[in-house]
Amino acid sequence: MELSVTQGSPSIPFPFSRSSSAVAAGDDASSSLVIGFFSGDAAETTLQWAGQAFWASADGVDRIVELLLLAWRGVRVTLVVPLLKLGIFISLAMTLMILVEKLAMGAVCLAVKVLRLKPERRYRWEPITADPETGNSAYPMVLVQIPMYNEREVYKLSIGAACGLEWPTDRMIIQVLDDSTDPVIKDLVEKECMKWKSKGMNIHYEVRDNRKGYKAGALKEGMKHAYVQECDYIAMFDADFQPESDFLTRTIPFLVYNPDIALVQSRWKFVNADECMLTRIQEMSLDYHFKIEQEAGSSTFAFFGFNGTAGVWRISAIEASGGWQDRTTVEDMDLAVRAGLGGWKFVYVGDIKVKSELPSTFKAYRFQQHRWSCGPANLFKKMALEIILNKAGFSKVSLFSTLSKKSVSKLKVSSWKKFYVIYSFFFVGKIVAHSVTFVFYCVVIPASVLVPEVDIPLWGVVYVPTIITLCKSVGTPSSFHLLVFWILFENVMSLHRIKAAMTGLLESGRVNEWIVTEKLGDGKKAKPSTTVEGDVETQGDEQEMEEVTEATDRPHRRFWHRFHFSELAVGLFLTVSGCYDVIYEKKGYFVYLFLQAIAFFVAGFDYVGTRMPIS
Repeated sequence: MELSVTQGSPSIPFPFSRSSSAVAAGDDASSSLVIGFFSGDAAETTLQWAGQAFWASADGVDRIVELLLLAWRGVRVTLVVPLLKLGIFISLAMTLMILVEKLAMGAVCLAVKVLRLKPERRYRWEPITADPETGNSAYPMVLVQIPMYNEREVYKLSIGAACGLEWPTDRMIIQVLDDSTDPVIKDLVEKECMKWKSKGMNIHYEVRDNRKGYKAGALKEGMKHAYVQECDYIAMFDADFQPESDFLTRTIPFLVYNPDIALVQSRWKFVNADECMLTRIQEMSLDYHFKIEQEAGSSTFAFFGFNGTAGVWRISAIEASGGWQDRTTVEDMDLAVRAGLGGWKFVYVGDIKVKSELPSTFKAYRFQQHRWSCGPANLFKKMALEIILNKAGFSKVSLFSTLSKKSVSKLKVSSWKKFYVIYSFFFVGKIVAHSVTFVFYCVVIPASVLVPEVDIPLWGVVYVPTIITLCKSVGTPSSFHLLVFWILFENVMSLHRIKAAMTGLLESGRVNEWIVTEKLGDGKKAKPSTTVEGDVETQGDEQEMEEVTEATDRPHRRFWHRFHFSELAVGLFLTVSGCYDVIYEKKGYFVYLFLQAIAFFVAGFDYVGTRMPIS
């Protein structure tokens, strides 16, 4: 007997096929054994009975398998196929949404470049110079904030770069907000601040007795100090960021001469981009974010998400928008959305670059991406209705500048801007982009191989994804040869991003998790213009600290702890789908499926990025 399942399924032969006579023989197995035993042929008869029983049991297995296959066929036709077709329809619709977004943003950025519509042409900008009569009073008071948490590897670089900014020392206050829990590191940071204070810098070292609200809480506490009331603007830098000395002289004029501008955002430049494949891939993604996404938002609706660092805010805009809030892990985006709904404008200046460090370990990158994906989704859930009703604004706001100090009515936010924030910025950018990447490319496409009744149109599998990929590759042309690796790795990370986005939308599990991105001190490869004493000694201390940390953690770590089983499971699923395509379906998807499976296995076995030395 040979069982064959029709309607699109391949023929499946069964090796345990036998004749009907074997069934009858199996029915008399017990009696044959008894007769044979008394006749002295017990051994031979026993073997004969065992063979007949084997074929009888094989017939039962055949029937069970046949029933299972018939049941699967029924479930597949009535449930799996309709659901998979629905998944394909939704995935293709989302893919088209992303395609339209990428083409629109690319067209805007191309127009800005061709027409040379730099921010200095769209807004008033003049250099600020000292007045011969009043001296430095022409310069507004600027607060430079540096929040940090156990930043032993980079604290000297960030503080030294801030103290090296070209701005009158009597018109600038530096505020170091240290939430460190390590008393040794806190002592080192405080001593560094005192060293610069002895050199004439107006620097304040601030600590608090808890970490409530994490970074948002630290920034909120920092704004309460009396000396902050003297300042008009606030420049923010994370601990691993090193601004060039002319940062303030190039950004502050936008705020001084344009009272409706609340934020000036600069671009990130990565000092360790060439360290490994992980950092190269991150550079490609972030370059696209800054060069295309931020530029397009700034040039069309004067709105984009604040990146949390390397930007300058108007303090009155922060206050008018409700200040810093810690309801999500993306306090920077929260403030930006509220300020945008209040009528304030944002300016992105891509020519101003601030040095920073990319996470080079897979563990640190995963934690960072969880926060960057979970926080926006959670904020979207909490603010969607606010955005639609535009309740985040205020009836009156005070626009302060050195040219005028007057209260004006809040600028009306257009319906187009609200639509842009809800649909383009949040829904497509933070929800759809994370969802469709994993669902379509890592679930729907491989599942369609296993369900032959379903076909995906070629334009949805090849043409549209290719156009989207090419649009995103323009951010870093020098890394175009890494495009395939970038695509495969982004698909791997989409597994974590969709889990994080769902966590944010459902407000469950790790929704409020905040883990500071690990820095390895790679910023030392590109030092700021300001010379900092004791760098060589500090480097040795850092290496010693890393060794002690690894030695402490080593006894508690088992070899399987380095495995990421969710990636391994997806890699196995893709491998099975690829093999099925090679043997039966012949759709040609196996090339992609095998490559993507390898990428998941590489990540699953933790062979991504750098690893701290064991000794």
